[in-house]
Amino acid sequence: MSDALIQRIKELEAELEKLRSQLKESSGAPDEAMSTETTESRSDWDASSSKKERRKAGKERPFDFTAHPRRHVALRLAYLGWAYQGFAVQENTDNTVEARLFEALQKTRLIQDRQSSNYHRCGRTDKGVSAFSQVITIDLRSTQFCRGLGAILPENVSVAVKTKAAVLELPYVKMLNRVLPQDIRVLDWAPVAEGFSARFDCQSRTYRYYFPRGILDVELMAEAAKRYEGTHDFRNLCKMDVGNGVLQFERTILSATVKPVVPQHASATNQCDLFVFEIKGLAFLYHQVRCMMAVLLLIGQKLEKPEVINQLLDIENNPRKPQYSMAVDYPLVLYDCHFEGLRWTQESEEVNHVLSSLQQHWTQSVVRAHVLLGMIQGLEDRGEKLKEVERLVSQGIGGVFSNHCWLVEGTRQKNYRPLLERPCCESLESRINHFVKRGRLERDEGENGCETVHRGKRSKHFHTSSSLPDSSETQEQSDHQREGN
Repeated sequence: MSDALIQRIKELEAELEKLRSQLKESSGAPDEAMSTETTESRSDWDASSSKKERRKAGKERPFDFTAHPRRHVALRLAYLGWAYQGFAVQENTDNTVEARLFEALQKTRLIQDRQSSNYHRCGRTDKGVSAFSQVITIDLRSTQFCRGLGAILPENVSVAVKTKAAVLELPYVKMLNRVLPQDIRVLDWAPVAEGFSARFDCQSRTYRYYFPRGILDVELMAEAAKRYEGTHDFRNLCKMDVGNGVLQFERTILSATVKPVVPQHASATNQCDLFVFEIKGLAFLYHQVRCMMAVLLLIGQKLEKPEVINQLLDIENNPRKPQYSMAVDYPLVLYDCHFEGLRWTQESEEVNHVLSSLQQHWTQSVVRAHVLLGMIQGLEDRGEKLKEVERLVSQGIGGVFSNHCWLVEGTRQKNYRPLLERPCCESLESRINHFVKRGRLERDEGENGCETVHRGKRSKHFHTSSSLPDSSETQEQSDHQREGN
């Protein structure tokens, strides 16, 4: 390295040192102070990060449910079931209303787990079926140390705590609706006695099935529906779920009607008018309502006479169910579950939220329906020969409201075969023998020498309630005897 270059480096170093001195004088702070400042800043950051970590760790700490009272309550739910695989939990999917409900209950820490929650549901709804008034009973975390209705105090609670003034209950509806999907809403809640069960204490259930007039004779359907009323054996109007221990098919129907959804607007000719089949009963069998509706649709198309209902209810002469397709699922709603003496608590703010949500769903659906109706009318108007189009429609060859009914599963046969002339399903006795051989049912000799048949295996999702230890059926099996969808 040349002497000149070395000299130049020394000059630059001297100039750098001079600049450093000037910088110190202008800032009035020595390097040590700057270093201390930086260290303190880092310490504050580390402390803040440590605090956040501690807070995060605190969230993951187990919640002490034993320090809180519980309360046995009834919750009333509404849900649109079209996107779900049914209400009840299932082994092969978690896309159920009940799965979303329990996720919300645990997220809000209203329950510790399903097993200890004393849970009962009024009934099940199948894939695609909705509900406006599904009811469940369950033990939820509470604020009530002073023993309100349904309150269950934790152990070792002092007298002072028991006698302190009453406080407001947790806002159950608001808490759950904030974490539930928009198509599942809690409507209200009611405190109930500890032994009260949504399953066993329901007085009646009401289902509604909506349908357009189309080419149906709704007056004939209304007359036929009345034949369902009373106590009958409905084995020919349901899915016989023998494998789950359902061996008795007598049910009582309190009322069955077919009426327009908006009576004052209904005309005798408008095929777009909506009607509803409303049926109220003490309890229902699996797929019962959809089978009953399927037969009414056949009567409305004048493919069957109303008397066919009496014949299907006559199990002496017709002990085996003829093969036929059910009505589709999406128009069916569990509209009401009736209980005596419950005092439902509504939260006005939440009612407004639910109304807004339903109005939004309705607006979208009714606009889409009229978009489709406009297309239908436009296609019909484009016929070069209107009389020819009308002739084809009257013959069931063209037009949306042809003789094909879009509310029955499967495809329609070209030549209709009357119900009582069709092949029949297995008899009840044949199905019992089948499941006895498979080990799902067991035969025993009763006290009087009569043979009795016991129920099938328990579902893995069943949890015995601590307040109902002697329940004779699993929740999964017994609900099949009560659901109508």
